[in-house]
Amino acid sequence: MFEKTNRMNLLFDFYQELLTTKQKAYVSFYYLDDYSLGEIAEEFEVSRQAIYDNIKRTEESLEKYEEKLGMLKKYQQREKLFSQLEAQLTKKNFLDEQVKDTLEQLKNID
Repeated sequence: MFEKTNRMNLLFDFYQELLTTKQKAYVSFYYLDDYSLGEIAEEFEVSRQAIYDNIKRTEESLEKYEEKLGMLKKYQQREKLFSQLEAQLTKKNFLDEQVKDTLEQLKNID
């Protein structure tokens, strides 16, 4: 469950602008704020089943966006390469503060 929550949080970060206002709200409450389905249903005055169905559809949408656009996959690949580069530079004693700062800036471009 923890892995799924992390994945959904990352997908939400990348694709939230493609979701409806309601989808954003439900997913945000459920995954980011850790509300239960019942708490969200009470907040929006709808049934627990309606919240569940909407969140499941939204999860499917987020996965489809990722399948087509691959933003999360590319992000994870970049992070892995940055880590490898940092390790290689450290091993060869080329990693000074200026290089660290530049690597950090590159990481934060997204």
